[in-house]
Amino acid sequence: MSMMVFFQTAATAADSLMNANPILTPVNDTATMNMLDMAMKGGWIMLILAILSAACFYILFERIYFIKKANQEDPMFMEKVTDYIHTGEIKAALNYCRSVNTPSARMIEKGISRLGRPINDVQAAIENVGNMEVTKLEKGLPIMATIAAGAPMIGFLGTVTGMVRAFYEMANAGSGNVDITLLSGGIYEAMITTVGGLIVGIIAMFAYNYLVMLVDRVVNRMESRTMAFMDLLNEPTKK
Repeated sequence: MSMMVFFQTAATAADSLMNANPILTPVNDTATMNMLDMAMKGGWIMLILAILSAACFYILFERIYFIKKANQEDPMFMEKVTDYIHTGEIKAALNYCRSVNTPSARMIEKGISRLGRPINDVQAAIENVGNMEVTKLEKGLPIMATIAAGAPMIGFLGTVTGMVRAFYEMANAGSGNVDITLLSGGIYEAMITTVGGLIVGIIAMFAYNYLVMLVDRVVNRMESRTMAFMDLLNEPTKK
């Protein structure tokens, strides 16, 4: 019985202590905040990050469509070109390359149009077209890389400006009038812009690397087509 009385007394004392101390009193009404509210707390820096995010997604989806379209090619492309050249149907080979209309096909088309010239001239013409095609494939990727590197820095800028505003308000409040509410706005801005900048930067970095991988696939196919065509010129009678 003495132990039960001891525990009841301890529980009563703990309840009294929590009710008397507002810091220990549990709060039942917890405020909730959605992502939009958090973004609005970030200030004008979040608007810049939103624009960068929209540009990132636009470049990502536009490049995926363009690159995958450039990579859609007949697996028997080089075999058909070889047959046309071996049978002397040069015009048909050119028309076939134009109908395929891929970076590899445009390179081979340029090479076929230079038939009869020295091998070095043919290879140089193909390489020039290849360089232009790679430039087309990589369009927008420098912007994506800039977003990946710049977004976290912009978020950090928002952190600095937010903390400056928080300390400015604290300094203007005077020594005896400092309140946590005076600092909350600046602290929100400082923390949220950092999170926003990191999110945009991480998304842009992964998107950039994914696009580079897709471009590399197309470039590898272009190189293999070029090598096959040059072998064809060096051994024109071999099927």
